[in-house]
Amino acid sequence: MTMPGSTTGPTLGFDDYTLYSNLSDDELMQLAIERSLSDPHNATSLGEAGKTSTALGRRTVQCRVNPPATRPNPSNPPREDPSHRPPTANPPDARRRKCEERRKCEDIVVTHFVTGNGKCMLAYHRGDGSIQYVPETEEEQDPIVKAILNGDVTTVRAMARNRGNNILQPDKYGWIPLHEAAYYGQDQCVRILLGAQPGVINKCDLKGRTALILAVEREKVACVEALLEKGADPDLANKDRESPLYKACEMDNAEIVAMLLNHGAVVNKYSIHGWTALLEAVSRNNVEICEMLVQNGANLSPTNMYGFTPLSTAAQSGHVETLRFLIKHGADINREASDGSTALYEAAKNGHEDIVEILLSQKADANKAGKKGLLPLHIAAQQGNDGIVSLLIKATRKSSVKRSGVSPLHLAAEFNWDNVLEVLIEAGYDVNAMLSEDRSMMYEDHRSTTLYFAVANGNVDATTMLLEAGANPNLDTFNPLLVAVRQGSIELVTLLVEHMANVNAYVPTHPTSFPATVMFSMKYLSMLKYLMDNGCDALSCFSCTYSSGTHPPLQETSERDDLRYNTDTHRNTGEPVQDLSPRTMSQDYLA
Repeated sequence: MTMPGSTTGPTLGFDDYTLYSNLSDDELMQLAIERSLSDPHNATSLGEAGKTSTALGRRTVQCRVNPPATRPNPSNPPREDPSHRPPTANPPDARRRKCEERRKCEDIVVTHFVTGNGKCMLAYHRGDGSIQYVPETEEEQDPIVKAILNGDVTTVRAMARNRGNNILQPDKYGWIPLHEAAYYGQDQCVRILLGAQPGVINKCDLKGRTALILAVEREKVACVEALLEKGADPDLANKDRESPLYKACEMDNAEIVAMLLNHGAVVNKYSIHGWTALLEAVSRNNVEICEMLVQNGANLSPTNMYGFTPLSTAAQSGHVETLRFLIKHGADINREASDGSTALYEAAKNGHEDIVEILLSQKADANKAGKKGLLPLHIAAQQGNDGIVSLLIKATRKSSVKRSGVSPLHLAAEFNWDNVLEVLIEAGYDVNAMLSEDRSMMYEDHRSTTLYFAVANGNVDATTMLLEAGANPNLDTFNPLLVAVRQGSIELVTLLVEHMANVNAYVPTHPTSFPATVMFSMKYLSMLKYLMDNGCDALSCFSCTYSSGTHPPLQETSERDDLRYNTDTHRNTGEPVQDLSPRTMSQDYLA
């Protein structure tokens, strides 16, 4: 195999391939690289490797050559901030990752790998099967940055003294040597650099981060202390308006928080998302930091962009310690967020029973509804938490439930929470409560009762509970019995008929001369027989209003969006009839 454009080069015949066939993939790759680099005929301006040919024959080889083991420097950990520039020289682990990454450029696939002697290479795999090897170029590292990373204080001192204003020159990411020193926790280097150029102490990178913010983010306490002692601004925020104090709370570092507060950091600054240091501390459930912030004047009820307060945040997250702390210091327990939710609502929504109990003991209002009109009891029933439902039943007025237009029974049945349904029935909630008209209109079939939800879900246990508690099976516009018949559930049909469901139910919006139960049970003859045996009107199927007279002529009809018509005449009336087959009825009424 030879490279395109090369006039000469080593090739392998069949005998040579037999000679090398016992080598491993790694050995073949290493052999190919060594032969390519040593071939003078293929050396070009591309570097040591040049445009080379390989000795791999037709065998496809994937690079799996591992770089030599290296010892990490514990004083200089790799940068954890992905927003910062990558290291000037790719670390071995990154090279190994690159070995697995391939990207196509037209008909060329590029593979990154490292040879056995640690040399970084690129392999260009062309569509014709040829491979070209090129050394990777490495970015040259600034000597002072290298000295900082190695903690070489003597070299940094000498370079800071000799280079003067050169240490102010930022790289393409806006970082100066001071940022490097703060990021890597080299506090002595920080002091040396500030001694040489004190004016750079508050210089920001392209993301608005000062050396102080970088040191806080990396929890480099000694660097934070050095910067604050030298006069770093403790309130200078990044482009997301996150102050050093906010970042310290985000890192959950009480020592740095105390240090910043002792140097006059403002506690009520808002980030771009409306979060304060206290909100961040509450989200971390750190009572110690919360206490320091409150003692320094933190507002107990700041709101983020969604109107959430620290108390709502604690309730949402289930943080009992910070919740008790905030209540003790006078936080507004019934403060509403932008969507009308309270701390009690959030606790019920997220299933934190202990939080609900604490809030109710502190007189939290269980009758405050969110903007969707749902109470904490509704949301607890919807989530299926019977323990929270039991707590909220005692604190919720039934008049408030009635005003909402939906019973918690509806939600429990809709989401198949039989345990919640049982608790609510035992508490005396009306099993025949109807959805308000506006809520009923949200469903295509205009369902209204809890029983309808249970039957529509095919839930036999819930249907049994409701019927035994006195649910009326004939209140909905579209009778639940028709739903059960359409499902082919003889168990549900039997339950409903035994509790006086109307076996002659019609579809009010599309009346026929015979019951709709007959139409829906045509596929289930045993069910049809059961309905007939229990009073279904069979004679109506054989009566005709025209008797022996002439039927009117057939009228062609057009299709409508919501109902389909056919050109058959009604067997009784002779009129064009709608297609009321079970399949069509399920589409029109049982979506």
